Amino acid sequence: MKDKLTCIITDDEPFARKGLIGYAEKTSFLELVGVCEDGIQLSDMLREKKPDILFLDIEMPHITGVELLRSLPDPPKVIFTTAYEQYAIQGYELDVLDYLLKPISYERFLKSAYKALDYFTARRNASTTTVNYLFVKAEGRLEKIVFDELLYIQGMENYLSLYTTTRKIIVHSTLKAFLEKLPAGKFIQVHKSYVVATDKINTIDGNLLHVGKDCVPVGRSVREWVLEQIVKSHQ
Repeated sequence: MKDKLTCIITDDEPFARKGLIGYAEKTSFLELVGVCEDGIQLSDMLREKKPDILFLDIEMPHITGVELLRSLPDPPKVIFTTAYEQYAIQGYELDVLDYLLKPISYERFLKSAYKALDYFTARRNASTTTVNYLFVKAEGRLEKIVFDELLYIQGMENYLSLYTTTRKIIVHSTLKAFLEKLPAGKFIQVHKSYVVATDKINTIDGNLLHVGKDCVPVGRSVREWVLEQIVKSHQ
């Protein structure tokens, strides 16, 4: 893992933004790479930057933080910041790292930041192990999935189709939850419903990736970012 976790702060209240900026700047393992006033600015910024963490306000003009998070095909980890306690359940349903209720003290902010640090440290440790497979439950039995044989994954609500070099396996899981079990850097979410092994991509043709004998769509809003990640993975 790199020395610092990159983060973006988004809040439509100047006073709240100022406070969060100050907190981030005095937290040694955080690097503030962007500040936005609303979800529209953030959406534009995420086309160019891929932070580790979003400190995201919920109640904002034009589009709420919840609506924005649901619209992102491959969002960073999110820490919600809001003055409205009733949004907590929605936050946890969206698998956010934490939920900060305003006014936010530095002590509470720091606790949340450490939670993010623990998450990324654990993910790094998992990705550096020598295990190159996992077991999934399918049709009442455990199936071994070797990462090097996995071509791509298609999400269908709470079910996934895993396409390998030899077979197709259907498992009960969300795409987001399964992606976190895969080796970091080897797989990329290219669409809200698809994750692809970068080294299995044969051709890039417009908004289609040719993977094995199949074609996988790329989300229009993330196409440029996806192409950048694919190029980086082959350098």
